[in-house]
Amino acid sequence: MGKAGRISQIHRWMGSLFRVDRLSWWLVVLAVLALLGQEIVRSSVLVVAVSAEFEGFGDELEEIEDELDQPFVVPPPVLKEPSGFQNDHGPPSDELVEDQVQDQELARGGNSVAHEPAVVKKVAEYWDEDEFEGFPEDTSEHHASVFPNEGSAAGSKQTAPAPAGPAAKKAPVPKGPQTYYIEVVGTLFLIAYVTFYFIGRKRNEKLALAWATHFACKDGIFDKNFSLLGTGDGVDSPLLMKEGQNVFKFYASGRRYCESLLATMDFRSRHDMITLLWYLVSPRKDEMTIDVHMNEDAMDSVIFAVARRKNAKTLLKERADLQQFASIVNVTNRKWLSEELTAISESREVAFDLMTDALLEQVFGEKAFAKFSSHFIAMHFTDQSPYGAHRKILQFKFTIPAEDRMAEMTRLITTVIYFIDAVGRYKLSPQARSKADATREKVARQAFKESEKERQEAVLRRKEERRKALEEADAARFSPEVLRKREEKERARQLKKSMPKIKMTRAH
Repeated sequence: MGKAGRISQIHRWMGSLFRVDRLSWWLVVLAVLALLGQEIVRSSVLVVAVSAEFEGFGDELEEIEDELDQPFVVPPPVLKEPSGFQNDHGPPSDELVEDQVQDQELARGGNSVAHEPAVVKKVAEYWDEDEFEGFPEDTSEHHASVFPNEGSAAGSKQTAPAPAGPAAKKAPVPKGPQTYYIEVVGTLFLIAYVTFYFIGRKRNEKLALAWATHFACKDGIFDKNFSLLGTGDGVDSPLLMKEGQNVFKFYASGRRYCESLLATMDFRSRHDMITLLWYLVSPRKDEMTIDVHMNEDAMDSVIFAVARRKNAKTLLKERADLQQFASIVNVTNRKWLSEELTAISESREVAFDLMTDALLEQVFGEKAFAKFSSHFIAMHFTDQSPYGAHRKILQFKFTIPAEDRMAEMTRLITTVIYFIDAVGRYKLSPQARSKADATREKVARQAFKESEKERQEAVLRRKEERRKALEEADAARFSPEVLRKREEKERARQLKKSMPKIKMTRAH
């Protein structure tokens, strides 16, 4: 496989990966990743908040213990009673607090008398009121009563510690149900998507099986007109090929005038909730396309199409063969198609010969179309198809009704079988054939000229690339002076070549 083949294969793979019906799968994956990311962020915020709440504890105590060479004793807090509240017990006396401190020092085996003044001084320096939130702010009297200065008179004034600055703002800890809104919405979206997926897939399968049961099973229209149905040779071979959750195909062969018939059912993407929401803005119906590949010797030079009026101009612009060979047929002097339909043909003769009075009366006439052909979209016959290996194709497009109304398509499916035989037997008149051959020859010459022009442009492009490559090689091999002389020489040669040639004659 060459480089171009690999590039085209990559393009096809990328196109299939980012199709509209597959974009929803990517949205589901992104939703799951968003939920996981939200949970990770929420957990990390909790961890940071908790660590910030306990940050700084123990560091100051370790510094004090290192300086004092003994454990730091935290004085018992003094609870301040509210005003107007009285009890039988007054505030703790200075002797009681001193006894508590001495008992703690003796229990550790230390000398309270020797180290008490130093402890009192160091505690007064490192006391931080903000570490114990919720306790009374006025603790100067408490410090004075707990640590009296024995070297001075009892009740001497103690310097109160300077008030500390405002405490650092703590990180907010997320709490409450408001942090789970994204998780709840994402979970509901996933549940709804999965529910729509299974229900929509089942619905499309029921429609495809209903169509196959009505037209392709035993004693159906296709069973009576084709010898091989389905994809296999066995009796129990499947009739339908499932190419997607909304695309099913039916294959039939074994009939005169045609090689094969391929019916493609393209249902709405009922399995995709996002696409269903888009259908609210741009509605569409379930459609079927039937392609009949005619034999090369069975179909004459015929280009003909019939479509609804709202689709006729679009069909004329999209199909190259209709643009080159055909035009809209207007008929006023005979019985013709319904007002909702437009005929496009290479010649009026082909249109009149294929649209017989019996066909107009039963399918495409004014009364019959409104009653029996409401699911018709368009049909297109051509011997100049630019798509695929088959050039002679009959194509039909219909809408698909509900499974309990499949009988409404009976006349349209019968029309497909009718046109296979009608086009296979049809032969143009000598005048129409000569005109068709002349038109095709003209189009072929024009196509050949365009292809020849493209080939010449490709040759010139390759020569220019080769010249640039040689110039780059010479630039790397020769000096600038040599290159300059070569350029001047080439410029002089081109100037001489472009000058007009003057023929001089000898005077007599």
